[in-house]
Amino acid sequence: MSGRAQLMWDEAVTGYDFGSGHPMDPVRLALTMRLVEAFELDRGPLEVVAAKPAGGSTLRLVHREDYIAAVRRASAEPAAADLSYGLGTADDPAFVGMHEASALIAGQSVGAAEAVWRGDAAHAVNFAGGLHHAMPGGAAGFCIYNDASLAIARLLELGAERVAYVDVDVHHGDGVQAAFWEDPRVLTISLHEHPRTLFPQTGWPEETGGAGAEGTAANVALPAGTADEGWLRAFHAVVPELLGAFQPQVIVTQHGADTHFEDPLAHLAVSLDAQRAVAEACHDLAHEHADGRWVALGGGGYAVVDVVPRSWTHLVAIAAGRPIDPTAMVPEAWRHEVFRRTRQLAPHRMTDGRTPQWRSFVDDGYDPADRLDQAVLATRRAVFPAHGLLP
Repeated sequence: MSGRAQLMWDEAVTGYDFGSGHPMDPVRLALTMRLVEAFELDRGPLEVVAAKPAGGSTLRLVHREDYIAAVRRASAEPAAADLSYGLGTADDPAFVGMHEASALIAGQSVGAAEAVWRGDAAHAVNFAGGLHHAMPGGAAGFCIYNDASLAIARLLELGAERVAYVDVDVHHGDGVQAAFWEDPRVLTISLHEHPRTLFPQTGWPEETGGAGAEGTAANVALPAGTADEGWLRAFHAVVPELLGAFQPQVIVTQHGADTHFEDPLAHLAVSLDAQRAVAEACHDLAHEHADGRWVALGGGGYAVVDVVPRSWTHLVAIAAGRPIDPTAMVPEAWRHEVFRRTRQLAPHRMTDGRTPQWRSFVDDGYDPADRLDQAVLATRRAVFPAHGLLP
């Protein structure tokens, strides 16, 4: 396998634009790429690659033909968007070129999966991807085509027998779970804010997989307000043991930055430094369990200047084997670019000034009265026995 990493990027992905005032501002993608370039990560072992858009046969690996047709119609004539498919809503407004932009993002994730599976790259990143809410027959939660599911489906088509998907977005990875609910070849793990307090109101620990695939869906429903220590504790209490038991051939991860304490749409209190720590853990787990095969995607994240570009630049740097010291200064040229585009002041360092610490759930014990530990234990009890693990 090549030791190289690939960054999937086509400037046209910024055409995924729901319009002024929508939280999913494509400036977050452009600013991330400019920060990657400011740190010169696009040189050396990291290869920047633009894949072709996902075509009809690829989209049909996950999405229904009638839904794809509806997206195409809405893309050509937004005013005629069919609400029954979730198109033209406040969350997913229709816009001219919607199909093309969505298919291009999906194509980058599929291209990343192909590169990793074929050995062209050890790691591949598409931070424009991670649109995990789209369902086979409908749009949802700012997501038109589910690029994460399409990447996994393509891996299965290429011959993969075990693929693990780890989702650390603040929202439940419901679309990916639904796509592979009855497929024992795919393990989906989602850590997210509790469905009682956040969209999409799914992702309960009792959701563990369909008939013939029992135990292949794991959901950690975190209490609102969970911060670095609890978030890292939950991740390390669930993800490594499940991956060790499942032994995936490829790991696909989704790194929504909306767990951050500055994010306007959710209620967790995670720092940039903890997000970086989880990205490093995912990298290490890919090497430990999947021969290094790692496809890393973006996701949510609506603090589009302060958080998203720094979080995903750390992700790219880790995948490229050139991790950035959290204390590093943000390049001045990038801060000028931020102000030019947004009239906002950019952060000065690649850190929130935190040094995340966490206690091991297994080694240090757990508190049955603690809500975070209750959430972790509920997941372990629901899923671990199916893998021969003790809860």
